[in-house]
Amino acid sequence: MDRERTDELTEKVTDSLMPRLSELPGFNGYYLIEAGEGVITSISLFETSAQADESTRVASEWVREQELEAALPHEPKMTSGPVIAHKTGHLVAAV
Repeated sequence: MDRERTDELTEKVTDSLMPRLSELPGFNGYYLIEAGEGVITSISLFETSAQADESTRVASEWVREQELEAALPHEPKMTSGPVIAHKTGHLVAAV
């Protein structure tokens, strides 16, 4: 990710992508994580893999609409699968 555009991306994700994703069937959560060194990671949680696939399509369309391709120099890496363990609590910064 172009480091100079991280704030822009964060604002756009908050203002327009997250509301769009949260309206999709099966939505259970979305996280945008700044991992440092220009790496941005997002995690979307949906009830089914088909719903997650639809969210990927919506997010890809959104990137094109927002003209963010130039800010994302590498093709996103997608990983999907069932959650096999989890616990929730207060959100904190990962270290």
